[in-house]
Amino acid sequence: MAMLKVTDLSVKYGVIPALKEISFEVGEGEVVALIGANGAGKTTTLHTVTGLVESVSGKIEFLGQDITKVPAHKIVAMGMAHVPEGRRVFPEMTVYQNLMLGAYTRRDADEKNASLESVYGHFPRLKERAKQMAGTLSGGEQQMLAMGRALMSRPKILLMDEPSMGLSPILVNEIFNIIEEVSKEGTTVLLVEQNAKKALALADRAYVLETGSITLSGSADELLHNDEIKKAYLGE
Repeated sequence: MAMLKVTDLSVKYGVIPALKEISFEVGEGEVVALIGANGAGKTTTLHTVTGLVESVSGKIEFLGQDITKVPAHKIVAMGMAHVPEGRRVFPEMTVYQNLMLGAYTRRDADEKNASLESVYGHFPRLKERAKQMAGTLSGGEQQMLAMGRALMSRPKILLMDEPSMGLSPILVNEIFNIIEEVSKEGTTVLLVEQNAKKALALADRAYVLETGSITLSGSADELLHNDEIKKAYLGE
């Protein structure tokens, strides 16, 4: 059974179609990449899956349950976490406060502390800057904080939107290494990423989204060596 299954999902902004009957699935333990150009509908897909945008038709199932009309906060409590594009940290709060907000659905203090130590293990810099205001962090550190905040909910699936955006190549490598670590620890990942080469090198499978439609899908390795993909997204 797929952990996340999206069937014939359509979304409109006013009269303009944003997603046109897209279908895809993410199996437990997989890293699945969704690649495509700016404006293809990648962010809209994540926003719709996580309950932030309403669909006009189609079905979204998570862990076998229909969540198409479930509000966003309840989806988080079910085990889905979203790392948004642009990080969206709370700048006037400390790193520690941002992280604890990620655990708002959890009640057990010992479990929260265990999650905090796990996040600090992945991101030692966040521990060093625990009392620092999030707005004073560098772009890379804010991306780490956004990821750490999402991981505080101990998600079954992590949805990531453009984690490499605006980062130096060294930091991009660091972020992708951490995504790989999180995946190996058992968290399923749905990755939206413009850096197609990086995304395909990490993912098990991938889907290509173009102007609201899925035009190609397959193993990440197949797509990495697909001539159309090389020309359109890999600059080859």
